[in-house]
Amino acid sequence: MSTKENMSIDPKSLGKVAVLMGGRSAEREVSLMSGTGVLAALQSKGVDAHGFDPAERAMDDLRREGFARCFIALHGRLGEDGTVQGALELLGIPYTGPGVMASAVAMDKLMTKRIWLAEGLPTPVWRQVHSAAEAEAAFKALGSPMIVKPVREGSTLGLTKVTDAAQCAAAYALAAKQDPHVMCEQFVAGDEVTCPVLGTGAQARALPVIRIVAPEGNYDYQNKYFTDDTQYLVPSGLPEAEEAAIQALVLKAYLALDCRGWARADVMIDAATRKPYLLEINTSPGMTGHSLVPMSARATGMSYEDLCVSVLANAALDNPAPTQET
Repeated sequence: MSTKENMSIDPKSLGKVAVLMGGRSAEREVSLMSGTGVLAALQSKGVDAHGFDPAERAMDDLRREGFARCFIALHGRLGEDGTVQGALELLGIPYTGPGVMASAVAMDKLMTKRIWLAEGLPTPVWRQVHSAAEAEAAFKALGSPMIVKPVREGSTLGLTKVTDAAQCAAAYALAAKQDPHVMCEQFVAGDEVTCPVLGTGAQARALPVIRIVAPEGNYDYQNKYFTDDTQYLVPSGLPEAEEAAIQALVLKAYLALDCRGWARADVMIDAATRKPYLLEINTSPGMTGHSLVPMSARATGMSYEDLCVSVLANAALDNPAPTQET
């Protein structure tokens, strides 16, 4: 949706809006930052928006208090994994972002990779592991460096870049602390990029690619949210054809998981071959001062406030109530 189209949206037509933020995941702190930004942006546009923390209030309050739609600014489990989406389906309240199945699958990196692989989309070689010993065996098979991370967590929480077999036990323990399901993934050395998608079905379109240049190549939780040392390049500086190929790949990845509304995919470009590899897809992207979707949207002329309104206007249900024939 363009800025011009945004201007045609009547804020009152969006009804009473709940911005879901906080929650009970390990990403609560980031979610509160995202939600606070979204809430202020919607209110500045005249939307009747209110903050709502599912960790502190019952979801049924949404129906009881007459909320017409929800902007999901929750991150991680119990917010981005299909659970909240399912609750909103039962309540009959439209919400932003992908539906129940797409959210659940995208939160699970193994399921995501299996679908992408079945669709012929490139993703780094991986192994699921259940112990430190299995992580060490994966290191011997996948080579150095290797990434060890929880299967169902975001924001690089619990992630370790392993360069020596002796590090595998600690890396596995760190990941398992976040999630009992742990995976090892072959590290792809090269440019790290991310690309958002807005829209649904045939209307979905990829936004400009952002190239991420982190201190010493370490794009961890701290460098993502709490320092200004990471560079975000948009325009990306990549060759035009290469950027277009990444946008096309990300759009295919988004549609393969049946995403709708919006999402953001992370990609590594192999330095030697320039082949892009899909890492994961985020179905409730961050909206903090360091977040990437607003940066990419801004490069197209869309402000943070207009982005929030656009995403909200596309709130939907997987199973809307059938219209009554008269």
